[in-house]
Amino acid sequence: MDCKTITLFLLLLSLPVNLQCTESPKWIRGGYWDSVSELPISEINSALFIHLMRAFATINSTTFNIFINSTYEQSFSNFTSTVKRKNPSVVTILSIRGGKQNSETFSSMINQSAYRKSFIKSSIEIARLHGFQGPDLSGVLPGQSTNMTNLGTLFDEWRNEITSEARNSGMSQLLLVMTSHHLSELESVSYPLDSMQRNLDWIHILAYDYYLPTRDKFTGAHAALYGPSTRLNTNNSITEWLNRGFQANKLVLGLPYHGYEWKLVNPNANGIGAPASGPGIHLDGSMGYKSIKAHIRDYGFGAASVYNDTYVVNLFTSGNNWINFDSVDAIRTKVLFAKQKGLLGYKVFQLANDDKWELSSAAGDEDLKENKPRLLVIIPVTLATVILLLGIIVCFLQRIVFKKGGLPGAARKSVSKLRKRTATENIDRNAKNLQVFRFTTIKVATNDFSIENKLGEGGYGPVYKVLLTRFLV
Repeated sequence: MDCKTITLFLLLLSLPVNLQCTESPKWIRGGYWDSVSELPISEINSALFIHLMRAFATINSTTFNIFINSTYEQSFSNFTSTVKRKNPSVVTILSIRGGKQNSETFSSMINQSAYRKSFIKSSIEIARLHGFQGPDLSGVLPGQSTNMTNLGTLFDEWRNEITSEARNSGMSQLLLVMTSHHLSELESVSYPLDSMQRNLDWIHILAYDYYLPTRDKFTGAHAALYGPSTRLNTNNSITEWLNRGFQANKLVLGLPYHGYEWKLVNPNANGIGAPASGPGIHLDGSMGYKSIKAHIRDYGFGAASVYNDTYVVNLFTSGNNWINFDSVDAIRTKVLFAKQKGLLGYKVFQLANDDKWELSSAAGDEDLKENKPRLLVIIPVTLATVILLLGIIVCFLQRIVFKKGGLPGAARKSVSKLRKRTATENIDRNAKNLQVFRFTTIKVATNDFSIENKLGEGGYGPVYKVLLTRFLV
């Protein structure tokens, strides 16, 4: 088989495999870590995530620059390098609080061109200074207090400055991300969706806190995936985003690692929507997943939480206390939901609330299920590529080395010996096809090995001229 035949064979071998290999879509596995977290940065299992958000930087009410409290500045500075020790490929993002506590400052900032410029410039500088790969604007709610038109202008200017900074610095362009409120079809005020879709890399959807014990005097599944159309839930919210023309592959589903505890008015009325007087033993009723598990162990008296398939949420009742939260089953179901809807991924809030990375591992399990078939494609593709390259290299060397006897002297001698040995072996294998003569016949044909018939010396002794025509049968 010559060089061209080998190359063609290898190319044909690789074609069926390559045809199955399509570029994998980007998938976000994100998580938030807050400054007030009890979880040390060094203990974050960053191998379970692709993107990690460091929360929260704030906005200076005078200069409108990004501000980091001196108490937490060191942890902001060390965040990226620390999490990358376990996962060098993780992407870190600086989260900036724009709503709630900073709502007035934020509204003032977006209404003035000079203030927006200061905010944007400082966000890029701070991100670069601490090794973050982009800013995340968090907590901005659609409402009358924030000018949604100016918010759209902010995103236009922010994206332009990010693009310009990358071009001038020669560095990779920063990401631009937002953490947003869920959408309801009843809301009259909405985000500037066109600007957001045009300028943002993706949006984290706050798919939780639909119902709160400090606000609602009835029990509610605060992060229900499904439920009646009259109730807030994640499926309805995502559907509304899509109905308003937003791309599914720019939406990242928020997963809560916390739940809420209500104080029931009547312990016997303990379903979703039951009357409640407010939060339980905690100030605002919120409890991390780790705390909820400990609470069930300590106060459950052997009772277990109930998984509600309709709402996709866990419910636990003990006396007057009513708790709802997401368990391993709920998290897995929601990750599967995000994939089925064609969303870009998921992000969790927040990491410290997990219990021995139980929820994060469950979320990642859904990724592994989908990636196994992908690995079955990647491995053969890699092998076929290696074989193809080796074939090309062998053919290339053949042309260079043997085209004009280009081997060095020692190598030429080795090849010559190999060829002689091969020829001898071939003669031995084909010996049955050779004519055999008796010694007496050879003696007569050479005139008793006469000197006149001697031609010279060979590797195996003297060589004689003979005439055998009359001896052939």
